[in-house]
Amino acid sequence: MSNLNRRNFMRVGGALAAALLSAGILTNTAFAADTSTAKVMTTGLAVTDTTVKVGILHSATGTMAISETGSIQAEKLAIEQINAMGGILGRKIEVIQEDGASDWPTFAEKAKKLLASDKVAAVMGCWTSASRKAALPVFEKENGLLFYPTFYEGLEQSKNVFYTGQEATQQILAGLDWIAKEKKAKTFYLIGSDYIWPRTSMKIARKHIEQHLHGSVVGEEYIALGDTQFGSVINKIKLKKPDVIYAAVVGGSNVAWFKQLNAAGLNSTKQTMLTISVTEDEVLGIGGENLAGFYSAMKYFQSQDNPENKKFVTAFKAKYGEKSVIGDVTQAAYLGPWLYKAAVERAGSFDVDKVQAALPGYVFKDAPEGSVTVEKNHHLTTKLRIGQWGKDGQAKVVYTSGYIKPDPFPKGYQ
Repeated sequence: MSNLNRRNFMRVGGALAAALLSAGILTNTAFAADTSTAKVMTTGLAVTDTTVKVGILHSATGTMAISETGSIQAEKLAIEQINAMGGILGRKIEVIQEDGASDWPTFAEKAKKLLASDKVAAVMGCWTSASRKAALPVFEKENGLLFYPTFYEGLEQSKNVFYTGQEATQQILAGLDWIAKEKKAKTFYLIGSDYIWPRTSMKIARKHIEQHLHGSVVGEEYIALGDTQFGSVINKIKLKKPDVIYAAVVGGSNVAWFKQLNAAGLNSTKQTMLTISVTEDEVLGIGGENLAGFYSAMKYFQSQDNPENKKFVTAFKAKYGEKSVIGDVTQAAYLGPWLYKAAVERAGSFDVDKVQAALPGYVFKDAPEGSVTVEKNHHLTTKLRIGQWGKDGQAKVVYTSGYIKPDPFPKGYQ
């Protein structure tokens, strides 16, 4: 980073931290009468009088890097801002970063290293449900703490995980309700990458379409993660002529998927699509011209017009460049370090059990997406937004729901 960019980042980051302090969302280092390590850390974690070690575990390489790089960037930005204002309980955060390399067993291996060897106090990490499912037994065995940022299928709740993204009822069900009403859609073609999240999401989507929307699924396809050949699927879609393509294609496959759709003439003037897997991060690789007019169902878009988001976007671009973009999961990843800081300070301790107990009920009023509440089931109460993509790679928010409480085990969808 150039000296100018560094000065800009510190100026903007400091301004954001000051704003959060003045709003009462953050606190300074005067947290408790006694914040000595002997008092605030009794379980052998990597906490000293001056530092606390935290892990970052995402795919920096492989097919998922296109999606997960933004999460890494956002978590590091939040950590730098927290350190600039004094850290957590007076301790600066030191990051140990590991690469899951888009390989699920590697996530489990790296999680064990971070928790058992490095003794990190918390981990910001995972992206796909496959990576989370692989790492979850490690977090539960080692009693580690994971802040997981990705929208996901639900049907899970762990005391060792805080889910800062949205679960199925907050994204899948609410999004399908909107598209069915807005476009009077009755027929749907489901397509996703071939692993647990898309398959479970489509199972939930099918039940909702058939049982609640009284529509029909005219096709359902799964493509191997990282595959780039969509010609056969596109031909089937042309034959079936669905009212809506409902898509959960992830990672690098998205680039080929949208480019081949556009080349086949299935652009938004001829076909409606609602995707639950495309954010600004993916659009950067896809190209706005290849999906202009299609819709995404997310809780956050970079274009949101509120003071907190403007500060966040300004700080992010000051650090990572004007051409950088911020997607739904990137923003949710940014929440992780701030929620961890709030939890530790509410607990007055770094001990995992105390931190877990302290966070439910916390309201983060100045989150870039808007105020969110941490619920007892470790998910967030948040809103759904529908964004329509433009050629510039940004989405216009065309619908915002009311607050939706998380329900990771919805009756009738399990």
